Amino acid sequence: MSGIQIFRNVAFKDTSFANLMQKRIYNVLQIATKYDAFMLEDDGRVDEQIFNEYTSLSLRYPPRFTQVTTEEEALNELSNLGFDLIIFMPNMVDRDIFGTAKKIKQCYPEIPIVVLTPFSKEVSKSIANEDLSAIDYVFSWLGNSELLLAIIKLIEDKMNAPDDTKSVGVQIILLVEDSIRFYSSTLPHLYRFVLEQSLEFAKEALNEHQKTLRMRGRPKIKLARTYEEAIRIFNDYKDNILGVISDIRFMRENEKDPAAGYKFCSYVRKEGGPIPIILESSDPENLKYAKELGASFIYKQSKTYARELKKKIMQRFGFGDFVILNPETKEEIMRIKDLKDLQYKMMKIPDDSLRYHLSRNH
Repeated sequence: MSGIQIFRNVAFKDTSFANLMQKRIYNVLQIATKYDAFMLEDDGRVDEQIFNEYTSLSLRYPPRFTQVTTEEEALNELSNLGFDLIIFMPNMVDRDIFGTAKKIKQCYPEIPIVVLTPFSKEVSKSIANEDLSAIDYVFSWLGNSELLLAIIKLIEDKMNAPDDTKSVGVQIILLVEDSIRFYSSTLPHLYRFVLEQSLEFAKEALNEHQKTLRMRGRPKIKLARTYEEAIRIFNDYKDNILGVISDIRFMRENEKDPAAGYKFCSYVRKEGGPIPIILESSDPENLKYAKELGASFIYKQSKTYARELKKKIMQRFGFGDFVILNPETKEEIMRIKDLKDLQYKMMKIPDDSLRYHLSRNH
């Protein structure tokens, strides 16, 4: 086949998975009132919940949680043991946790700080008026232990993305969303799906050790909460973006812009070409932006949101079977299930279909 002669001159080499994910979260300091801690552990101890989540996804090295209730106890623990993450659970009435966070950040600027709040309108209003300069992320506790896993993995991805993308070209999924409640709900779904798909990919490894190493090569997830942050992340990882999932209304130039997502994804189209895009909105009228950009669209208030998100990611981001299409009719020509199947079917792929998929970085 003339269309794939170029492959004969390409030198392939094994990916060094062992060099990936060098920075991890091993020790977590949880600062919470006894009541907050009780609410968090309503379904069982935090350590047990995290261990169960890690085990269900064949992940290793679940972090250890240490709980304290006061600023003094927190500073004492920090001076005695190296922590990789601090989680605050604020009682908004009785405690100035943001002031405490600022003091801790000044002493330990390298440790990420997360605020995990119960969801209510009062809490949201209170947070909007706080100085969040010392806080890396704010999440809304919705009673789902998978959120803790997502928080840990999000921060690990943030720490490892610069080295892992440069060394072996690990890919990035960019989520752009400013609603604390919504990204607190979406990230657990997104991580579970990505980790499950990576587990499927790892099954092709020869042994358990190789499976574990391959899991390190999964796509990383980056969260942007403003237009400017989304632009910065996209520019930093432009050559490694697997796909973009973006809200349409979020902060741009310090104001809520009802078309910020459209403007950002227009920039992605201009600079990144055929990168898969999924637009999300609570306003069905915004479907027009998705059509204009050739993107998928999900209604955020849909009762089947999680299922639709998984389906769109499968279709647009190249997870699951690799479906070879006819470029003209978009009809399925063949389906490739794994690397062994690809080996058998590679020479049967029509030239025009091969060019179509390669040109779109599939």
